Amino acid sequence: MTRLSVNINKIATIRNARGGNIPNVLEAAINCQQYGAEGITVHPRPDERHIRYQDVYDIKPIITTEFNIEGYPNEKFINLVLEIVPTQVTLVPDPPDTLTSNAGWDTVKHQQFLKEIIKRFHAKGIRTSIFVDTNPENIIHAAKTLTNRVELYTEPYAANYKKNREKAIKPFIKAAKIAGDVNLELNAGHDLNLDNLKFFKDHIKGLEEVSIGHALISDALYYGLENTIQMYLRLLE
Repeated sequence: MTRLSVNINKIATIRNARGGNIPNVLEAAINCQQYGAEGITVHPRPDERHIRYQDVYDIKPIITTEFNIEGYPNEKFINLVLEIVPTQVTLVPDPPDTLTSNAGWDTVKHQQFLKEIIKRFHAKGIRTSIFVDTNPENIIHAAKTLTNRVELYTEPYAANYKKNREKAIKPFIKAAKIAGDVNLELNAGHDLNLDNLKFFKDHIKGLEEVSIGHALISDALYYGLENTIQMYLRLLE
């Protein structure tokens, strides 16, 4: 079964909009786990507009399942990850002012940079994942960094799903096969939701984990957090 990791950034976004501690990010992380989530994901950004660096430190002791930290590997982020020692770190090529992740790594250009960082994380026993698109070259060169996994950037699939889902999934089927051929485990994330998740999961072999935040937290406004997590889990069975 593909694991569901819930990205709780949007909980922090709501909290930060008003100040104070409502909704409580730590309580949200605990509840997500209790409701069946098999991982908790956070993506701290330099401006701390949602998850704050202190949140990451506070969340670590309460995690009873996998803890995944995403982000651009500047030195501050690297030091955070090395101190926290999460289950997994996902490296994302976000410039500081980006609204949300919108591209994968050029692993040809940044291969040595990524390889050196991944070596530091592996020395602490942290599983690594690189955020990539479906370009075969980026997957093949990701393997040369010695990362454990790649996470496929699925926004193009989600954007085209309703137009032609068979066409939308094709590049991802090919990418998954290439990842398997070069011995990379496979994650996916970005704009996966209740409409498109099952079709994606059913067609992508070896999908270890999906990380879902915006859509899941938005659905929880209508269906409740516990019910929403169970709805997503059923799609991944």
